[in-house]
This record gives sequence, structure tokens and C-alpha cells, in this order.
Amino acid sequence: MGGLAIRWHHLGLAIVFVWFMGGGILHFTEEAFFLSITPPYVPWPLAAVQISGVLEILGAVGILIPRLRQIAGTCLFLLTLAVTPANIHMSLNPEAYPYVTEWQLTLRLVVQMLLLVCIWWSTRDSRWRDLTP
Repeated sequence: MGGLAIRWHHLGLAIVFVWFMGGGILHFTEEAFFLSITPPYVPWPLAAVQISGVLEILGAVGILIPRLRQIAGTCLFLLTLAVTPANIHMSLNPEAYPYVTEWQLTLRLVVQMLLLVCIWWSTRDSRWRDLTP
């Protein structure tokens, strides 16, 4: 893997780390906000917010440990997929979230798709990254 590819790989890891470490911490410091965006069909919303926060923090730490990076990345990828229905719910019901604009809700879904790509690409073994264009 060349120097530029290594830099992009490190940038991807940094983005994933900051996203999930910061987001995980916010699940506890801004708990009321995360509860307010939890769809009504989610059972035990407080537990869901707290558990997802812990999982985000653990995943962020996990990607820093080379031998755990791929499994941590897979777990963060799956966690991101698991919260996708909540983000879709928000986009389909913008009136329930008056403090967030419709374009922000749409942008959130786009960013989530880009985040999935970044998680997968940056946490895979280099032989998998080399297969990408």
C-alpha cells in the first residue's frame, strides 16, 4: 500500500474514531436529545440510548487496536445499520422533530451511507482495500 493510500486509510480511521467516540460520549452528555429522537416504536428508549452509546465508545476504542480493528469495524458497521430505521423514521416524520430541518434529516441519511463506506473501507485488512477502485 502506497504512502497516499496509507494517509487516506488513517484519515478514514480518524473520521470513524471521532464520529463514534464523540457520538458515544454525547449519548450520555446529551441523553435528552437522543431520547427525543428515538422513534416511539423502540422499546426501552433510555436503555437503547445508553447501550448504543457504550457500543459506539467500545467500537471507537476497538478500531485503534490493530488486531481488533476489523471486528470492531464490523460491529460499528452493523450498529450503524441497526440505527438506520430510526433515521428513516425521522425523515418520514419531520413534524415530530421540529428542531431539525427536513434537509438536515435528508443529509443525515446521505452522511450515514458515506459513513458505512468509510467504516468498511478503513477497518478492513489492506488486501480488501486494494480491491476498491
